Amino acid sequence: MIAAFTIFLREGIEASMIVAILFAYLDKIGQRRHFKDIIIGVVSALLLAIAAGTIIFFTIKTYAGTTFQDVFETVTYLFATVVMTFMTFWMSRHARDLSGALKSKASEVIESKARFGLAAIAFQAVGRESLETMVFTLAIVFASSGQGIIIGGAAGLAVSLLIAFWIYKLGHRLNIGKAFKVMGIALMIFSAGLLVDAIENMQGLGWLPILSKPLWNSSSILSEQSAFGDIVHTFFGYSAQPTPLQVIAYVLYLSITVSFFVIISKHTNKARVNS
Repeated sequence: MIAAFTIFLREGIEASMIVAILFAYLDKIGQRRHFKDIIIGVVSALLLAIAAGTIIFFTIKTYAGTTFQDVFETVTYLFATVVMTFMTFWMSRHARDLSGALKSKASEVIESKARFGLAAIAFQAVGRESLETMVFTLAIVFASSGQGIIIGGAAGLAVSLLIAFWIYKLGHRLNIGKAFKVMGIALMIFSAGLLVDAIENMQGLGWLPILSKPLWNSSSILSEQSAFGDIVHTFFGYSAQPTPLQVIAYVLYLSITVSFFVIISKHTNKARVNS
């Protein structure tokens, strides 16, 4: 539930910001009649992500217990880890340029009078966030028993919408940079857990037959099948019987990514102060 909440909160804030920026810009230049185009693009993007996620989930469900499922889950874990890491670093560097880029694209579309141009901009921007969320959610479903995912996701989305409303409708300000920094580190912890799950699957499939003997067995203390164990496993990558390769990968990934993320965030903040 915690992982789903964090993912939906982070992606929801970004998607909400995109939509709010477009609405605010159109309102400022007296083009409120194009609001419907933005709504069409957003709804289309959400429907596409939901349809894709549903089809993939039920397709894989038919292969439950087979090697194909293990392979697909492994690919999903690795893909989600790479995408989540990349987008966290990318947003840290380019968040401040997002508003200007969106306004520039919207202005070009309005001037060219492209019929579905604004819908396409909203579809592309929100669609990227929606598809990312779909991939991450699938990874959570595969990595856990699924308890609390719907509640956590719905809560995260609701909070993100409230924050967007609070910022843009009521005129208040929130330090989005700091919020994304905290959520970025949280998501990298979650990514480390997905990486560990991928390694566990690859060792089980015989793809990584090295350092595969469990270091310990803490099932009697905290079982992954318990409610709390499931939460700790999903968000922190807890394993009751971790192998040396899993531990090494977890520590190295977090040490490298978090260190670089903090350094890049500091440099970005200095650049903003000096600009």
